[in-house]
Amino acid sequence: MPRIDVVMHGSGLSTDIGVVGFCAVVLIEGEQRILFDSAHVGRRVYLEEQLAERGLTTRDIDAQVMSHAHWDHVQNADLFDHAPLLAHPSEVAYAHQPHRNDWATPPWTGAILDLMRIEEVAEGSDLMPGCRVIELPGHSPGSIGLEVETDDGLCLITGDAVHHAGVAVAGQNPLVFWNAEQADASVRRVAEASERDGALIYPGHDRPFRLSGGEVAYTIEERITILNAGPGRPGQSFDEYAPRRGQWVMPGIEEQRLPGEASA
Repeated sequence: MPRIDVVMHGSGLSTDIGVVGFCAVVLIEGEQRILFDSAHVGRRVYLEEQLAERGLTTRDIDAQVMSHAHWDHVQNADLFDHAPLLAHPSEVAYAHQPHRNDWATPPWTGAILDLMRIEEVAEGSDLMPGCRVIELPGHSPGSIGLEVETDDGLCLITGDAVHHAGVAVAGQNPLVFWNAEQADASVRRVAEASERDGALIYPGHDRPFRLSGGEVAYTIEERITILNAGPGRPGQSFDEYAPRRGQWVMPGIEEQRLPGEASA
């Protein structure tokens, strides 16, 4: 059966002057090595270091999965340009013509994808024995995850279909760039699988966890060292429990159509 290794853990760390955007990067090893997401260039050196700690180089990755085309998940894709980039066709099409208000998919995103050898995947695509694609749309038009059967049971790797454990509990995606109903349905799909089947969830910006009776059980502790910051530095303050805002829906979302799609 495949094995799962979190190469870089995701984090919800944020500030009042911008988004840090540390997404999870997950390695699935079985008949081949598949990397799920590649993160942004601010983590490029760390990504290469983490692969090296496992005795791997970028060339040892056989394929990479793009959960979705947002900047914090896709900027290091070129490190693996020898391998196919597995992506949903709706995500690839949208990334070439993103909405003007979509700050997570800048107009240059399509240029990144043009560097890659893209292979289209969809619900049920088998990547190798015990590892298949699931569609989790709404946060973006073609968000996908992976359903992986391991010796420890079912695992769901979600990208930002489920950002963090609180999203699974609330049943609502906090950031919607495509369709709110679809986004929330994707959250429920993942949460129900964890409640019903004990599936271990690997979220986009958090540690792996399970749900049981609406309660979160993390499987690892968070470890991160924040540099050049601290209570003693003038002008810096800290809010450990900043209240989460409600669901943010991109203005103009109702205007969106995938290329070639007819207007409603």
